[in-house]
Amino acid sequence: MDNENTLKNKIINNKYYRSFKVRLSVVMLLIGVISIVVLGLGVVYIYRARAIKVRTQDFYNQMTILSYQLLTEEYFANPYSEGVEAKVELYSDLYDGRVMIIDNNFVVIKDSYNSYTGKYFIAPEVLNASKGNPTSKFKDGYIIITVPVVAGSDDPSNIQGMIYAGLSIKQIDTTTGILDRSMLVIGAFLMIGVIIASATVPTALFRPFNRLIESVNALKEGFSNKRVEADYYEETKDISDAFNDVVDRMKAVDDSRQEFVSNVSHELKTPLASVKVLAESLNTGENVPIEMYQEFMGDIIEEVDRETNIINDLLSLVKLDKSSPDINVELTDINIMIEKIFKRLSPLASQKGVDMIFESERDVKAWIDEIKITRALEDIIENAIKYNHEGGFVKVSLDADHQYFTVTIEDSGIGIAEEDLKHIFERFYRADKSHSATIEGTGLGLAISRSAIYMHNGSVKVESEEGRGTTFVVTIPIRFIEDNTLEISEEETLEEMPEVIEEETKEETIEEAQKIEEE
Repeated sequence: MDNENTLKNKIINNKYYRSFKVRLSVVMLLIGVISIVVLGLGVVYIYRARAIKVRTQDFYNQMTILSYQLLTEEYFANPYSEGVEAKVELYSDLYDGRVMIIDNNFVVIKDSYNSYTGKYFIAPEVLNASKGNPTSKFKDGYIIITVPVVAGSDDPSNIQGMIYAGLSIKQIDTTTGILDRSMLVIGAFLMIGVIIASATVPTALFRPFNRLIESVNALKEGFSNKRVEADYYEETKDISDAFNDVVDRMKAVDDSRQEFVSNVSHELKTPLASVKVLAESLNTGENVPIEMYQEFMGDIIEEVDRETNIINDLLSLVKLDKSSPDINVELTDINIMIEKIFKRLSPLASQKGVDMIFESERDVKAWIDEIKITRALEDIIENAIKYNHEGGFVKVSLDADHQYFTVTIEDSGIGIAEEDLKHIFERFYRADKSHSATIEGTGLGLAISRSAIYMHNGSVKVESEEGRGTTFVVTIPIRFIEDNTLEISEEETLEEMPEVIEEETKEETIEEAQKIEEE
């Protein structure tokens, strides 16, 4: 048994067995062979069946004509007629068969073989014919036909006799044999053609796929600007287009990676360079006053803190980018969470002269990682404060339905240029370059925010107009679902999680859910 399994595994893992081109060749060969065999046998069979049918019908018609002649010449009353005798002999020779004329007493009056003349001949076919029923059948290489000779109506009392005739099909079998041999020769040539086609056609068909394989192998050596063009078939065109899209995306990812590394290097080197300059100034100076030491040491501490913040943000991004990031989901009061964010950011808002407004349509509780969502919302709100005008406002609105809660952050700040909107979630990207030097930040906040929101299967959208402000809309499922499917029924939301939506809003929420379902 082990040997059989080993052999089976070897066959399955064999590269030729697993090759689609080889399988296609085998399928083409099998289809060709089966088609040739079926066609050859079918043609011979159909010809033979058709020839026998035509021959039988023709012979039956001749026997019917003979029966009319027997009646015309009153052959049974005077069993001798040169015309009848000649016709019986003619039919016997022409059809290579035997013809017997039998009277209604089952006595053979005429036998083309002269062996049964004057004798009784009783057979099932003759008995049926004596009742007015003509018959025909195939037996031992002969077609047997019986025809009643009826005077007037088909009443059995008017039957004068019967004709019993046997027709040989040797001629048909001879022709069938010639046709069979001809089909064999033709089939042999067709078989050769099928073998050649099954060996060459798959290779030709797979030529575009070979180009794709070569391109993939070339990709192993590094990214290439050469695009794959395989427009021979619609399928290869789709594959090549998809492949080119993947290469473009990989190239974009690689460019982004290089840019990211460059930005990280720059961001990390800048504080270190400042620390080095400050340290060297202190180290090379003579009789440096204590006040300068304190000032420079304070600057060094700030640069170290800045370096620490960048490293912490990078570590946060790494954790969020993991395929299975650590997430601690628990039931959280969203209203209280946002109020805590407001409390922490109030000093910054006061310093900038920005009013902070929080509006909530209802009390909302959801299953989230509070630390990560707090960090995400806090970064967005903090940016709304930093990039605002003195005397401006930041308005945060909270709402929820039976599946999602939505946080809208609207500000009256400087806004974001249209060409910068699609880049604001990129790492180290600073939309307003003129404010980059004056506004603190690592350029990683929005990237971290988006990753945290996506981790919760949520979404974040942004609309902005320069000089008029920016609006972020964050939508997150009330219940965290790891497989990115939210399967919470109306009853589960309202009955199992009564704290998510206030009791007085249940009817309103049910109506909204029903409208959505009807749409």
